[in-house]
Amino acid sequence: MANILVVIVTYNARKWLRKCLRSVAQSTVPADVVLIDNGSADGTPDQVRKEFPGTRIIETGKNLGFGAANNIGLRIALDEGYQFAYLLNQDAWLEKDTLERLVAAHKPEWGILSPMQMDAHRRRDKRFNRKCGKYIDAALGGWHNDTLVVEVPFVMAAHWLVSRKAIETVGGFSPAFRQYGEDDNWIDRLHWHGLHCGVVPAASAVHDRSDRRLGRGKKMQLKCIATVVKVSDPARGWHWVRIREVLELVGMGLKNFSAVPWRFIPELRARFPELKAFREQSKQKGAFLPRNPNK
Repeated sequence: MANILVVIVTYNARKWLRKCLRSVAQSTVPADVVLIDNGSADGTPDQVRKEFPGTRIIETGKNLGFGAANNIGLRIALDEGYQFAYLLNQDAWLEKDTLERLVAAHKPEWGILSPMQMDAHRRRDKRFNRKCGKYIDAALGGWHNDTLVVEVPFVMAAHWLVSRKAIETVGGFSPAFRQYGEDDNWIDRLHWHGLHCGVVPAASAVHDRSDRRLGRGKKMQLKCIATVVKVSDPARGWHWVRIREVLELVGMGLKNFSAVPWRFIPELRARFPELKAFREQSKQKGAFLPRNPNK
């Protein structure tokens, strides 16, 4: 058995299947794959069975969301003794040496290691560069270093090598988030538990989302979700963060000439009891992972 379980959550993924799964098969470090299909309507599971026979597929029958589906894979990684889980987006793929370089750079303090996340044209993914670029450039200083790991406060979960220790400690993705915000919250909890998140500049991989465009309304929605992330962070004081994020939404609406944040305020306030409960649960080791049915 390999030391790495690659977890791929799919939903209508036929466009990317070949590149994604072939990249794992061609890795210089062998890895097993579990594909969690979230109720695809385009025949994704059948296509995988046809082109990649023997691939383990779990069909949920409905769209559980990114976090809950990945939690199934994280549970399997623990139960079956893997040392790492690799969360790989359906629209992403590895270079041949991606896993090799990440594993070589790993040390116990690193809960997450990511390669350089590139777009389909092999340029830095725009969001990756916005979130991580300044830390990477400052650390490299124009020099190449095969063993360097650059600590970053956040990196997107399109490419995450997650250690067994981190899964056992942090657990799974919080049910407070169904789409967007899950990875932010997981990293907040990683830091709360004293583990670190890093990028290995010598490793690279692709996240192909060049044709994805977000309208103004969607961008405002993401800004609103960011307030849920902050309220859910166990490192922030509960009483103050509730007030601060409501005020943040008020200011956000004024700054962007948008009523979307103001309409979100009652929803956020109504969720405070639920979010507080999830915050407390997130402090427990192994939080939010599904139960092992055999135990």
